[in-house]
Amino acid sequence: MSGGLDSAVTFYMARKDYECSVLVFNYGQRAVCEVDRAEKLAASSSSPCHVLEISLPWKGSALLDTAAELPSEGPSEKGDIPATYVPARNLIFLSFAASFAEAQDADAIFIGAHQLDFSNYPDCREIFFENFRETIKTGTKRGAEGRSLQLVTPILNMTKKEIVVTGIELGVPFEHTWSCYNDGPVPCGKCESCSLREKGFREAGVVDPILIACK
Repeated sequence: MSGGLDSAVTFYMARKDYECSVLVFNYGQRAVCEVDRAEKLAASSSSPCHVLEISLPWKGSALLDTAAELPSEGPSEKGDIPATYVPARNLIFLSFAASFAEAQDADAIFIGAHQLDFSNYPDCREIFFENFRETIKTGTKRGAEGRSLQLVTPILNMTKKEIVVTGIELGVPFEHTWSCYNDGPVPCGKCESCSLREKGFREAGVVDPILIACK
């Protein structure tokens, strides 16, 4: 869980059917405050939270390199991959998550990726998750023993509006979430992630308790 809108809603969806353990990554991202938000979200349901410190010293992303300029416009209509893409991030995160889940003998991994109203990241597309399911199946003890470790992407084909509405129905404490690419104390309201979040709340007809601070 990143502490953002999408992962928070995914977490609350998972809670309906599973006893959850939360895995959070502190990987040198600009918005380090999202780690604290994720911990608060986990605490909101008394779920154990594990913060994993990892390093990506080769940078390669505006989210990791503070000298790089963050794009302020929304997603490219041409389908270009923006400077905020972190090389192979979900591949790295899911590899850790598969190890974490298997060590706990868990039955499923939930991830809050989606491919509608998104930033064109290649590791947020359905084909990536389909292939990673095969990787889990062939590359883990559980898979070799025929005991499936599911990879669940419940919001993959939802719009931001639908994600917000689902979160409201589930009682997600949106005031504990953080979507901005920049660090706190208030979101910039201008970056791509803030723009997509604003779109979701506006289309859902709901006031965003976080973005209202930058009005």
